[in-house]
Amino acid sequence: MEAAARKPGGRPTREQAAAIDAQVLDGARSVFCRKGVANSSVEEIALELGVSKHTVYRRYPNKAALLDAVVARDIGRFRQSLSSAAAEAEGPLEALRRAALRYVEIGSSRDYAAFYLSVSAEAALSPALRARLAAWSGEALAPLVEATAAAQAAGALHLGDPAGVCGVLVDLLEGVNNRIRLGDGPLGEDPSPFQRLFDERWAVFTAALGRGH
Repeated sequence: MEAAARKPGGRPTREQAAAIDAQVLDGARSVFCRKGVANSSVEEIALELGVSKHTVYRRYPNKAALLDAVVARDIGRFRQSLSSAAAEAEGPLEALRRAALRYVEIGSSRDYAAFYLSVSAEAALSPALRARLAAWSGEALAPLVEATAAAQAAGALHLGDPAGVCGVLVDLLEGVNNRIRLGDGPLGEDPSPFQRLFDERWAVFTAALGRGH
């Protein structure tokens, strides 16, 4: 990692500090993805970045805090992307559809899948990590739950617990993600299967829980 330019003996500017923080999180995410959380260490992450481990420890006291920061940044970006997609729509059901489509676009990407499938695999053997993963998931899905509630309030979906109704949709969408993740070639080479898979699941969801609007 290239050190940000600064005056000799001076403290980094806010912009420089933010750039260093971003590089630390990028490097940590890369190591976690490649080796898994349990098999990674702060020392390896520092080596990946070409900095001393103290540079990392000054920002994050341990590996768990570093993982939390990596995931928090991802969640923030994920939520913003879902909210932006919903905001582009006219009508609450269309807002939910667009947010759901964005969910699949992000979730089926190789980069996203490699990291979170690795964390999910470890969570199966770690109750502590499993609890953290459940909390992260709930936080990340908040925009989709909110869009579900708005569609219910508008009479476009049957009433019920918005989180539960959203869970049905997410289960369908994860089926699309799994098919794309296991397919040949990167997402985007041929968009027609992607769109077809999404449209099929959306049609099932609206047929089961929609109210004909």
